Amino acid sequence: MTSAFFTRKTGEFVPAPHARSPWSPDMLHGRLLGGLAARAVEQEYGEADLRFARLTVDLFRNSPMLPVTVETELVRDGRRIRVADVTIRTDQGVIGRASAVLLRQSEQPDGERSDTPAWDEPPPAGPPVTGGEWEPPFDLWRLTDWSEPGPNRVWLRETHPLVDDEPVTPFTRVALAADFASPLSTGGTGGVHFINADYTITLGRVPEGELVGVEATGHLSDGGVATGQCTLHDAAGPIGFCLVTAVANPIPLRTR
Repeated sequence: MTSAFFTRKTGEFVPAPHARSPWSPDMLHGRLLGGLAARAVEQEYGEADLRFARLTVDLFRNSPMLPVTVETELVRDGRRIRVADVTIRTDQGVIGRASAVLLRQSEQPDGERSDTPAWDEPPPAGPPVTGGEWEPPFDLWRLTDWSEPGPNRVWLRETHPLVDDEPVTPFTRVALAADFASPLSTGGTGGVHFINADYTITLGRVPEGELVGVEATGHLSDGGVATGQCTLHDAAGPIGFCLVTAVANPIPLRTR
């Protein structure tokens, strides 16, 4: 793992140059806000028998490359459910927020269910193909041609710590990867023409290993407003879902 996206200094998270967004070199990448939110919830409210069931990340304001603070609040702490909110700020004000639901583990019910099937994409056997207008600061294997009809698919792997030299936990890993559901589900011929305003992850379990697979399974848009949905995988099978909303952006993003 190479240098971290953020360095912790006097209660703030100071971004490194590679924390920038592909939309603008002066903008902080929204995926990192989701990662910081997941990290905060896990450190403040995680327990061994609580499962991270949902994380919603609102990205309602673009931020320049400024130091970030993260505040958490416990909303509900019941016998089977724990709910927490996260607020993310710079000195220019609030730039994002998140809400998380943690559910207590119990005995799995008997009976058959219509479970989501595993996809037929094996883990990557070699390094990702590099080169393009934007080099992502993570490993990206494109498994489909995004300009062609059909479900778009990728494997992702983090190559940088999020904060200092801390290991990237499975929950933070999937929070970082899930932001890619937006370009995957709302992209098309000529690039990505929508930028997401939020994303919601729902998990049956957290990923095992370093790889997270994202498979676009739906897109709808009209009048410059879009929604997309993806299934999230690891090497062992499906782990959850991601739903995004997005708004038309005149600057196309091309990752290759």
